[in-house]
Amino acid sequence: MPMNAGDIEEMIKAAIPDAQVTIRDLAGDGDHYAAEVVSESFRGKTRVQQHQMVYQALKGNMGEALHALALQTSAPD
Repeated sequence: MPMNAGDIEEMIKAAIPDAQVTIRDLAGDGDHYAAEVVSESFRGKTRVQQHQMVYQALKGNMGEALHALALQTSAPD
């Protein structure tokens, strides 16, 4: 069963409480999303570490209920 954008946002915010999250459904099918996540907790971390934090927040749904996620992460300016 596909995930909806609200569920993805909630999971990320639960794990990264200060995150500003923007989710876009890329294909209209509930399987392909783009997410922009901005969090102070990303400061000083590599892009790979930032992405790992987001994937951990999704609790194993990546590749299962969530087929594809184009991910952009950053610390606030």
